[in-house]
Amino acid sequence: MNTFSQDSILIAEDLTEEKELRFQQFFFKALSEKSIENYQKAIENLESCNQILSNEVAVFFEFSKNYLQLNKTLLAKEYINRALVNEPKNIWMLKHLVKVNVKERDFSEAISIQKKTVAINIKEREFLLKLYLRNRDYKNAVLLMNVMEQDNALSSNFKNLKSTLEKKVNKKFVKQEKKSNSGSLIEQFKTNKSYNILKKILEVSIDNSAQLLKYSTEGIELFPAQPFVYLMNAKALNYQKSYKKALLSLQNGIDFVIDDEMEANFYTQMAISYNGLGNFKDEKKFREKSKKLKN
Repeated sequence: MNTFSQDSILIAEDLTEEKELRFQQFFFKALSEKSIENYQKAIENLESCNQILSNEVAVFFEFSKNYLQLNKTLLAKEYINRALVNEPKNIWMLKHLVKVNVKERDFSEAISIQKKTVAINIKEREFLLKLYLRNRDYKNAVLLMNVMEQDNALSSNFKNLKSTLEKKVNKKFVKQEKKSNSGSLIEQFKTNKSYNILKKILEVSIDNSAQLLKYSTEGIELFPAQPFVYLMNAKALNYQKSYKKALLSLQNGIDFVIDDEMEANFYTQMAISYNGLGNFKDEKKFREKSKKLKN
């Protein structure tokens, strides 16, 4: 039986003809409802499938995908784990479980699962690298970059980043943030160059373009694998009508984005930049891409 997407699972052919027909009707209706973002309706049709044929991997997989779209990550994880019991090496299901863990911001678990996808398909290494960077595990990121570079599989953006990270790792730049309850955020940042403090500074500087630009620029130098600093840098540059520089910052930072919400925010800023440059075609394109990710 065929399905709508590459990552869907085939249905077992162990039903009577009548039940199989009903199962297929409900299953394809679920896929159709999901394609138009009626996720709850899709789930209702999957429940009907489950009544006809219980413990079906394809149904569990679809349950998980729809629950994830509804931000019900616990249910999404429960159903994908049920599916993986029967097909533990199914790369599409493993990739989906990684996505669920990223949604929950459990990067350590996402890394653990992503390693399994790499064992199946070596092309999945780049996403593993992004997860290391998102988790600020620079040591393992550099080790993986070295391997990928030897295999001629490291992009130019990551080659540039590798040199910066190697210096930071060698100098033991990455340290645990020490708690401090005294002084302003900026005063704290002078003595404790932690990403968490910088992020708070950027968040409170959102209406101060000069300060936002100053600390986001410093943030790119200090934390070159954190997409948020590129996004804030571009926002400040867009405020100041430096649209070309804003686009460059966004293009440099988007390689490190792994979650939909952040990606949507990048596209929104790109749309603002293109609008400022009078490129209304690309503005529309990126606004639509942002809207699609947010829905």
